[in-house]
Amino acid sequence: MNQEPLLFIQTAFTGLFLLTLFGGGYLVLNARRFFGPDPDMPSENSSARSYSRIQALLVWLHAVVLTGAFALLLH
Repeated sequence: MNQEPLLFIQTAFTGLFLLTLFGGGYLVLNARRFFGPDPDMPSENSSARSYSRIQALLVWLHAVVLTGAFALLLH
């Protein structure tokens, strides 16, 4: 079996995995800007902001698990 295409896929998913990790770090560092109070939305309360934060965290976590699984399990 030819291993070159598999090596390309492993490299691509490893790059995506690292990009996803750095994206999560960016999300954590700028969480206040992304999920903080919005003066244009006076009806938004802290529970709505928390819900949005949890949704973004869960999407990021799924992306980490999927890219990590493809990067590590394709050996």
